[in-house]
Amino acid sequence: MRIRPVDLMLLGTVLLWALNTTVTRYVLTHGFEPLAYATIRYGAATALFVAFTYYRERSFRIARRDLRYVVLAAVMIFCNQICFVYSIDKTSAATVTLILGTTPIFIGVFASLVGLEHMHRGFWVAAGVSVVGVSLVASGSGGFSGHKLGDLIALGTAATWAVYSIAITPLMRRYSPFRISSIVLTCGWVPIALVGLPQSTSQSFDFGWRVWLGFGFAVIGPLFLTNILWFTAISKVGPSRASLFSNLQPAFGVLFALVLLGESLTLIEVVGGALIISAVLVERSRRTPLEPG
Repeated sequence: MRIRPVDLMLLGTVLLWALNTTVTRYVLTHGFEPLAYATIRYGAATALFVAFTYYRERSFRIARRDLRYVVLAAVMIFCNQICFVYSIDKTSAATVTLILGTTPIFIGVFASLVGLEHMHRGFWVAAGVSVVGVSLVASGSGGFSGHKLGDLIALGTAATWAVYSIAITPLMRRYSPFRISSIVLTCGWVPIALVGLPQSTSQSFDFGWRVWLGFGFAVIGPLFLTNILWFTAISKVGPSRASLFSNLQPAFGVLFALVLLGESLTLIEVVGGALIISAVLVERSRRTPLEPG
């Protein structure tokens, strides 16, 4: 089978996303405060993406009728980023990665609730299996993975990203993904900066080079570069093929955490993770993914 450039773009995107959890865990355990990290990182990445989009489109105009979707998406981005940094701060990167594997299930549940999609019986079976998987992952290291709050926040990360994905669906029918991402990222960053102001102003920046390298990666890789690669690839092959690559993210994410951070998983967590990944794979094989347009 011939490997096309677009396949490399998708694989690169998934690898960058998968590595992000491990890098963030390292940065947060070596001096960065969670909210200071979220504020500075998201602000830098947003500035880069806004500049890229303006160079590409020369406009950020959207209709007034679409402002409600922008506001909802921005609120979800704000909640998602707060949940993301605190989940990784409170529990292991491997555990967070496995729990984030439930995101497609959350998208399906919320899409069904708002009437965007009608879910068949197989989806609800997959959803039930994923719940069992999360329960096993959370209990695998002695009672909710030893970090109950972190596990719950990780579920919040998956849920808020699902609502964000649904909120931008009508916007993606009328505007380019680059314009929508620029607007939503900017609007979502403002409350992050306000909430994170105390930590940002008191943050010490006396870090070693590894922390700064990780921070630079977290800005350019999983936030700026992946948006360009992902949306470009989807425009060429569509979301269905792209979703096949995104299924690899939990496996790669856990691998990075185990190898680079020296984390470990119990047998129960491995079984739970396998249930989550299997449920998502089976569910996605039976239906067309939620897509704009």
